[in-house]
Amino acid sequence: MSTSDWSLPETAVFDRIRTTLDDDTAAVLATVIAVDGSAYRRPGAKMLIRPDGGGAGSITAGCLEDEVRALAADVLADDSPRVETWDLTGDDDVWGLGIGCNGVITVLLEPLDESHHPVVDARGAGDAIGVATVVSDEPELDLAVGDRAYYEPADGFADGTGFPAAVLDELEDPTRTLVATGKSETLTVETDAGRVEVFVDGVRPPPDLVVFGSGHDVEPVVELANRVDFRVTVVSFRGGRADDDRFPRADGVVSASPREIPDLREWNADTYAVVMSHNFLDDRLALERLLETPIEYIGIMGPQKRFEEMREEFAAENRPITDAELKRIYTPIGLSLGGDAPYQIALSIVAEVVAVANDRTAQHLSRRGGPIHDRTERD
Repeated sequence: MSTSDWSLPETAVFDRIRTTLDDDTAAVLATVIAVDGSAYRRPGAKMLIRPDGGGAGSITAGCLEDEVRALAADVLADDSPRVETWDLTGDDDVWGLGIGCNGVITVLLEPLDESHHPVVDARGAGDAIGVATVVSDEPELDLAVGDRAYYEPADGFADGTGFPAAVLDELEDPTRTLVATGKSETLTVETDAGRVEVFVDGVRPPPDLVVFGSGHDVEPVVELANRVDFRVTVVSFRGGRADDDRFPRADGVVSASPREIPDLREWNADTYAVVMSHNFLDDRLALERLLETPIEYIGIMGPQKRFEEMREEFAAENRPITDAELKRIYTPIGLSLGGDAPYQIALSIVAEVVAVANDRTAQHLSRRGGPIHDRTERD
């Protein structure tokens, strides 16, 4: 597996999983199911491993990948899943010699099979789904490692899962929360008939970024946003070139007027907008229409003075921007990184969108109290 395969966005990893399933190629899916302490990735991180050396995705910064690949061969040979734990905190073993991330990492390794299709199908269709996978044998409940049930936000757990009703009842509420937040966690379920550990993977489609503009500075934003797993749509105004060749890394390119914005797509909390047409009138009209949608991030290229002129025009039209609306508007767009080259500017924009999408206030990690990654309530 090349370095570029290791660093693929999650969407590309799921695409590789789908292709491998469609081609009926033997492979193993390794998934981080628990982390105690620090680690490069959090629960839910996935790595596809093929016996020919191919694959995609990452579960660590590289310190465990070779070990995981060796175990994957055993998983394929046995045709059965297994759970392995690595303690990277000690001083006496090879994994404690400054190689790891000073945490305990537990990984589920499974032969890739048809039971993974509902997950890739849901994500590919833009739907959220919960996947509950047994990670400890429990004969009393007739459950074994690898048994799986699926959860859909509108319908709950599907019928015919093979899970006892008492287990599904205990999983219902935490699974709903994990799917809504896109988080993953291993849960211990206690019933009168026995105790079982279940990894619940909240899988959500990638967030959407809509970029308004067609100038040369749009492509770096599109490229970086694509690499950090946004689905990117470019909207070109006033006869600007709007075709796939102009923005090859975009998921979609359309031409529209600012007045058509509300009808372009479904606007929701997982959608973010970047306005960078460099045309004052188009940008002002785009802002007006975007404020009619429920999205929480509207980034506008340009200096503060330019935005104040927009506000004056809004007020002159008896449509002042409210305090609540101001909280949704980010202008000048981007984080203060100090660079002015195209990719430096694009990085500041995309970094800000990532921070907002992760409900973070951007700052130096050295000044952040607590762990780098957010923890679940049980961590």
